[in-house]
Amino acid sequence: MSKPAERVARLREQLNQYSYEYHVLDSPTVDDAVYDGLFAELKKLEDEHPDLITADSPTQRVGNALAKGFTSVPHQTRMISLNDVFDEAEVEAWAKRISKLLPETTKLTFFGDVKKDGLACSLIYQDGVLVQALTRGDGLAGEDVTANVRTIASVPLSLRKGKLVAGFLKGRTEVRGEIVMPKKAFEALNKQRQDQGLPLFANPRNTAAGTIRQLDPKLVAQRHLQFLGYDLLRDDPSEVPTNHQAYEFMKELGFGGGGYVKLLPDIKAIHAYVAAWEDKRHTLLYNLDGLVIKVDDRKVYADLGIVGKNPRGAIAYKYPAEQSTTKVKDIFISIGRTGAATPVAMLEPVVVAGSTVQMATLHNEGEVHRKDIRVGDTVVVRKAGDVIPEVVEPLVKLRNGHETKFVMPTHCPECNTKLVKLKAEDAVWRCPNVQCPSRVHNHIQHFASKGALDIEGMGEKNVLALLDAGYIQDAADIYALTKEQLLKLDRFAEVSAAKLIAAVQEKCRPPLARFLFGLGIRHVGAQTAIDLSNHFHSMDKLAQAEIDELSAVEGVGEVVAESVVAWFADPQNQKLLEKFAQNGVKPETVKTVGGPLSGQSFVVTGSLESMGRDEAAEKVRSLGGTFQSSVGKETSFLVVGANVGASKLAKAAKLGVKQIDEAAFLKLISSK
Repeated sequence: MSKPAERVARLREQLNQYSYEYHVLDSPTVDDAVYDGLFAELKKLEDEHPDLITADSPTQRVGNALAKGFTSVPHQTRMISLNDVFDEAEVEAWAKRISKLLPETTKLTFFGDVKKDGLACSLIYQDGVLVQALTRGDGLAGEDVTANVRTIASVPLSLRKGKLVAGFLKGRTEVRGEIVMPKKAFEALNKQRQDQGLPLFANPRNTAAGTIRQLDPKLVAQRHLQFLGYDLLRDDPSEVPTNHQAYEFMKELGFGGGGYVKLLPDIKAIHAYVAAWEDKRHTLLYNLDGLVIKVDDRKVYADLGIVGKNPRGAIAYKYPAEQSTTKVKDIFISIGRTGAATPVAMLEPVVVAGSTVQMATLHNEGEVHRKDIRVGDTVVVRKAGDVIPEVVEPLVKLRNGHETKFVMPTHCPECNTKLVKLKAEDAVWRCPNVQCPSRVHNHIQHFASKGALDIEGMGEKNVLALLDAGYIQDAADIYALTKEQLLKLDRFAEVSAAKLIAAVQEKCRPPLARFLFGLGIRHVGAQTAIDLSNHFHSMDKLAQAEIDELSAVEGVGEVVAESVVAWFADPQNQKLLEKFAQNGVKPETVKTVGGPLSGQSFVVTGSLESMGRDEAAEKVRSLGGTFQSSVGKETSFLVVGANVGASKLAKAAKLGVKQIDEAAFLKLISSK
């Protein structure tokens, strides 16, 4: 090795060690000036010898601006979310529930960690070198934010060597964690913005998420974000047998985030852990969103499976919401995309759980009167689950007689249409006018939102500008926009106009589920849209479906079925779909995967020894079969594993569904 190459290698090794001591061990051994001096020397040597520059060098953290934005990349393993619990009884109910699903001989040990309030992110290393960073996205796919994440000093560009983790430096290693903005960094940033006369950011979490979506990595580098790991994945799950070992391995690989974890041998220990953090959580350098409690043994954790988007083997413990008091300045009506007329309290600004609250939903007319909330009241405000602002109650003793009672308007404040209740028992008044400006605006914004069509550049302000100009009247109209129209608006120049037109045209063949969700059909959320798309495969078949057929779809009840049928029967909606078609929008048909198991459907009850339920589902689908979560008349096989419940067995017997054991199932899928 030449002298420059040898010096460069040693400098990198020493700088990475200092960074590890600072960001992971929280125990720096040198002053910042020492680090800066060595960094400057390394930069000089690399400038003189460009051939010595490597992707994992400390000098390569900040890249060039991203000219084309972010691309969507599928996750190899879905990024899941957790079910929330709020008290000891719910913790005990969870533990009892999962114990029933496991063999009686299973001794459960739990594992606790603080739940960082940030942006979930997945870091992918190949042979020990960072190659990609993805946001959670919708759990199935996320945005590639590698260039920005590389600027975060606590993200190792290459994994550290160590005896426990030598094998992780070969092949694919994925580290998942939260990107957070420390409280002090957030306060300093807002102070800087205040001095510059700029609007203040609301809270550290949103600021961290917004920062990662900036197109200039240099700006990201200035925000002092931190990455805190919480999970470690390898292609061979046996390499990480327990959750507490995952944290040990992550620390040795160079990641922070495990400083507050604890093995919890029983429910009593969980309660003690929760109690210990109730006050201590406020002393951390970053905001928490509660605690995470997991089953420690990862094989048992996997065997417990997943329900919807939530694993059975883990929960998020949420502390009681933080509260404060403020005054109600006014109560106004907000008209949503489905026409719901929601009373909203306009408040004197108050900081609750780390962010400034100025408005809070009052849900519906009945809720306002039940709590007797009046304009001028001093009220208690909290954030339910540390997220949603809510008015708890008025402080009646502080009234001075000038407060005024809320009266629900009889007509829509936006279009003056008479408000109605679709059913006598409904709690919510609605504006029935589908052309109501507020409904139209909210619907178009929803259609273009990240969870639906994800049309970049079609945010709230641009939607309002296009509506005000008369260029669009509904979501279908955005596909007929021209660059010439956009250039007539103050908000657009040549480049931005071309980018928006291109972004719209990219979404002319959207996935059926996203398009269906984007239509804003009442009661049809993102998951229901997926269920309907997978069942009916095309928009035409779904539009012709009757209530009984819709109700038979798993996850779709009678209320949803009625809503879907009513939506497609509405002449206004039929015209909207026709306009979409005329403007070149054709949702992709969901194709059934062909294969030897085509036409056969499977349900698994109990736990399988050879694989988790998700793996079994993936195998069945890859062979063209259908994997279901409940037994129905169309089910071909009920796969009976260990520790089964009686209900599925009884239903299968009643319907004449063939029952097979795990060995027969493995033979069936391996022989195909």
